[in-house]
Amino acid sequence: MRSVSDEIEMSGPKARLTEPEEIAALLRGIRRIAVVGCSPKPWRDSHRVARYLIEVGYDIVPVNPEADAIFGLRVYPSVRDVPGSVDLVDIFRRSELVPPVVEDAIASGAKAVWMQDGVIHEAAAQCAIAAGLAVVMDRCILRDHRAFLAPAR
Repeated sequence: MRSVSDEIEMSGPKARLTEPEEIAALLRGIRRIAVVGCSPKPWRDSHRVARYLIEVGYDIVPVNPEADAIFGLRVYPSVRDVPGSVDLVDIFRRSELVPPVVEDAIASGAKAVWMQDGVIHEAAAQCAIAAGLAVVMDRCILRDHRAFLAPAR
């Protein structure tokens, strides 16, 4: 079985992932996800998605400069402040606020950035790709995980 790195490397430099098999490979190949914009409010999408990711076995690191703890986990003000490495930076921010998050993802050595539904920033995506990161844009990680990896119910 090939790893996500093998599958992405086969197509050259890291790139925007759009095909179900590419996204599934990414989701299989990661463990630690920084959720930028993770909310302590249970009705917010970022909270529900992060909870789901925890439930399916990912190590979640909430990132929100205005919170101290979410899910009983320490919250960090930025990706750069997270100790250790993260595999993926999941972005729940308005599109115009994406570039500094992508800069942090690159600086922290993340393998990929994921911009949630409605989050689109072409220039930031190109910067991430140029730095060797895989990019998923304008997609829901929860919905894609359920569609591509979750067992049938």
